[in-house]
Amino acid sequence: MAISILNNIASLTAQNQLAVTQTNLNKTLFQLSSGSRINSGADDAAGLAIADGLHANITALTQSAQNANGGVGSLQVADGSLAQVTQLLNRAVTLATESANGTVSDSQRTSIQAEYGQIINEINSIGSSTNYNGSAVFSGATSNIFLSDGVSNTTISVGVGNLTTASLGLAAGTINLATPATAATAQITLTGQPVAADQVSVDGQTYTFQSTGNVAAAGDVQIGSTLAQTVLNLAHAINNSGGTSGAGNDYIAAGNAANTHASATVNGSTITLTSLTTGTGGNAFTLTSPTDTSGHISLSGGTFTGGAAATTTPTAEPNDLTTAANAQLTLGLINTAIASVASTRGQIGANINRLQAASNVITNQTQNLTAAEDGIRAADIPSVVANLSRFTILNQSGISALAQANSAQQSILTLLR
Repeated sequence: MAISILNNIASLTAQNQLAVTQTNLNKTLFQLSSGSRINSGADDAAGLAIADGLHANITALTQSAQNANGGVGSLQVADGSLAQVTQLLNRAVTLATESANGTVSDSQRTSIQAEYGQIINEINSIGSSTNYNGSAVFSGATSNIFLSDGVSNTTISVGVGNLTTASLGLAAGTINLATPATAATAQITLTGQPVAADQVSVDGQTYTFQSTGNVAAAGDVQIGSTLAQTVLNLAHAINNSGGTSGAGNDYIAAGNAANTHASATVNGSTITLTSLTTGTGGNAFTLTSPTDTSGHISLSGGTFTGGAAATTTPTAEPNDLTTAANAQLTLGLINTAIASVASTRGQIGANINRLQAASNVITNQTQNLTAAEDGIRAADIPSVVANLSRFTILNQSGISALAQANSAQQSILTLLR
């Protein structure tokens, strides 16, 4: 290699290597001071993308756990309030039972009623004044607890309803007692075995008796070996049940349809018809006699009777302990209220358990995702310390080598002497 003073190649090489060493040394110091292996996109582009995605999931899950805990807190406040309401109602049971006793005077019942009135007022006060985070707990509104891992979302709806003496059925006044609709009924009784072509009509649908093997059209009814079997076959035809197409069956299925106004049940030779439309008041119909001039069948029956529409009857409902009779009635209302509160507390407990279970799952996810992110992002400290020692030594030796390279060309001066 020629000796030259135009360029100091050895110095340039030493400078280049020293720059590389210093870059690695700075990166190592950055990792050591930050504790992170990835401090810029240049360190590990793919790893940075994965780690940031995991960190976003962890952030969403952490807040979701707080959301769930907030929901649990609200429900626990409601449960504690209802526990106090139960205690008040239990005291009300004692007062009502005492007032219902015949040995208690009217003046004593006045005192009992005064305490009972305060219990009613306190229950209303608990319902209106119980708050959580500035919001009324017993407003009747549903709270949606939002849970997310940053990708998929879940909403758990929780609510505790209203809490007033009216909602518990303890408000005096008028209630409407409902009477359900009832279905009209009628009966037809067959006496004597019909012969082929005899007919009976049930509200416009005609059923024709046929001998064995001749049930070939919709509405055909097979004559049985006994009157009871014939009656059963007719009931099957009315209900469109119990038969299939083909000879030997009680009626032919093809084209059949159940009677649109009545269903049939059998007791011996009597068919009881029950109207399918209940409580309309106009659902009666007349059973027409069979077409029979030979006296083979005797039919008894008539119009549907007994059907009634649903009604409501206003009834005065006391809620006081001023008389023994009222106290007995109020005692029933109080017991119903206690059952209602217990049911609500059960629902609250179920919601608390669900939110706590969701929080436990979220906490487990957070732990595992944090471990995954740490495995990608965190610096391996023993390895970083080893690199620090290596690059520190290389940096010092590089500086020494650069000094030697800078002074090496001075030997050329010896040729000029």
